[in-house]
Amino acid sequence: MKFVDPVSGKPVYRKRVRHYDEAGQARCLTFSCYYRYRFLEKDRTRQWFLEALRAARTRWRFALWAYVIMPDHVHVLLYPDPQKPSITQLLRDLKEPVGRQAIAFLREHAPEWLARVTVREGQRVRYRFWQPGSGYDRNIVQLATVKAEIKYFHANPVRRGLVAHPDDWEWSSARWYAGIRPVAIEMDPLPLGE
Repeated sequence: MKFVDPVSGKPVYRKRVRHYDEAGQARCLTFSCYYRYRFLEKDRTRQWFLEALRAARTRWRFALWAYVIMPDHVHVLLYPDPQKPSITQLLRDLKEPVGRQAIAFLREHAPEWLARVTVREGQRVRYRFWQPGSGYDRNIVQLATVKAEIKYFHANPVRRGLVAHPDDWEWSSARWYAGIRPVAIEMDPLPLGE
């Protein structure tokens, strides 16, 4: 799909991702803020994402194995309910509520930002919180790969210099895995064995 970049005025094409909704496979999802703006830098926006994650988890009945909210992107590792494996709809339920709340906040408190996130798609005008498309989606079938992804998620804030240790970052599942309670969101147990 084509839309017009508000900064350059040039046409930009939305990346199309093919989802492989295979029952019995974990999913590693990554999606970014529009132009990698640091929209998730504020606690209020991170809380909005956690609320959307809780609601999507209830609706779609997936096992949540890990997550990290970075200032400009999110990683989520989950195991879909075999009866409801559609990642497209699940992503919509994760992303849309956060985007709506954030755009409403910008309208009220920082309207000068609206021009940066406005795009035209034909006659339609949209405000972007998330980068167009569904982000990066990877199916995982090996428990060792699941564990490696969790480690990667939790090290992300350390690599970016936000904290010294993974469990210092309250916006990820690292504290849950470190045994620190209470946490913002409880994780589901990983399957046994390898």
